[in-house]
Amino acid sequence: MQYRKDRYGTELSSLGYGCMRFTQKGGRIDIDKTEKEILRAIELGVNYFDTAYIYSGSEAALGEILSRNNVREKVHIATKLPQYLITNSKSIDKYFNEQKSRLRTDYIDYYLMHMLTDVEAWNKLVSLGIRDWIDEKKKSGEIKNIGFSFHGDTEMFLKVLEAYDWDFCQIQYNYLDEVSQAGRRGLEAAQAKGIPVIIMEPLRGGKLVELLPAEAKKRIAENKRGYSAAEWAFRWLYDQSGVTVVLSGMNSIPMVEENCKIAADCPPGSLTPEDKEFIGSIKAMVNEKTKVGCTGCRYCMPCPKNVDIPSIFSCYNHIYTESRQGARWEYMQTVAFRKEPAHASQCVECGKCEQHCPQHIEIRKMLKEADRELRPWYYKVFAAVARKVTLFRGGR
Repeated sequence: MQYRKDRYGTELSSLGYGCMRFTQKGGRIDIDKTEKEILRAIELGVNYFDTAYIYSGSEAALGEILSRNNVREKVHIATKLPQYLITNSKSIDKYFNEQKSRLRTDYIDYYLMHMLTDVEAWNKLVSLGIRDWIDEKKKSGEIKNIGFSFHGDTEMFLKVLEAYDWDFCQIQYNYLDEVSQAGRRGLEAAQAKGIPVIIMEPLRGGKLVELLPAEAKKRIAENKRGYSAAEWAFRWLYDQSGVTVVLSGMNSIPMVEENCKIAADCPPGSLTPEDKEFIGSIKAMVNEKTKVGCTGCRYCMPCPKNVDIPSIFSCYNHIYTESRQGARWEYMQTVAFRKEPAHASQCVECGKCEQHCPQHIEIRKMLKEADRELRPWYYKVFAAVARKVTLFRGGR
């Protein structure tokens, strides 16, 4: 494992463990499976674990696993204040204390203001006394480093970056988002200020692996380097000296081992001009085919009308990256055959989803487009009949 230093010289593993996508079993996090994966990651040198208040069950699962294996002191925990839920100064302490309890710890190594999209969100916290609160928690040792995670445009990122003396920040960044979100400009601005940058969505929610166009997959398989699609994406990030930690939502032992192997072999400046040109060609293919920039983060969920927004967008993108027939069949399996319908046609355009989307997708508009493509009239007839047969045979 390679390590990169934070603002105060602490060595952080260049690969961090993203805890948003732990494996679920029976509607809950599969603790036993997750425990094996986390312990293997620690064994291979991963020491940075990222979770958040709103990642259902994640903080509690991480706290339980670290506590019962007596490895809390071997790792650095990062979690996030749900600033969008803060209504008064007392609620800041309420959420923070609840998080410490869930995580079974007396202190948080890296604490973030979660999902800032503009400087006004930070100013609201300032008006509630967040500056004094941070000073108090850092003085008591309950918080070691303070930062923010960001979803917005580059100009706004630069304003947030200047709004406080941050210890670190976290941005969505990958070769598709080089000039969107905080982007390369934001990364380099943070680096110039000596602020470590944690990377989320390095694979764009799996898009840079599973949802690559067939031609892109073919070109990657034929490339003499022999790198997987994921490795190309990780190497593009590790090549940049401004990147401190790259988070990966790992949920299998092979994935942990592969990602650790990649992280151990990617110092800054390791990509050749030919490598960069190749990644650029893959990027062009992806941009040409993608219809919706959804990462599958599920911040838009739950929908009050039970519309499965991420699944619908995933199937919609598959029409253009894979095949129309395959995408519609996937839609039948993952959305249409459910006991409780989850079609886009159930949308009442309340707009709640768009308020929480980090990618700022026009969800209501795109749902209509997706529904037209995924459910032509003859598919609606077939799906209705097939669903009735399926539910009848299942005794429901």
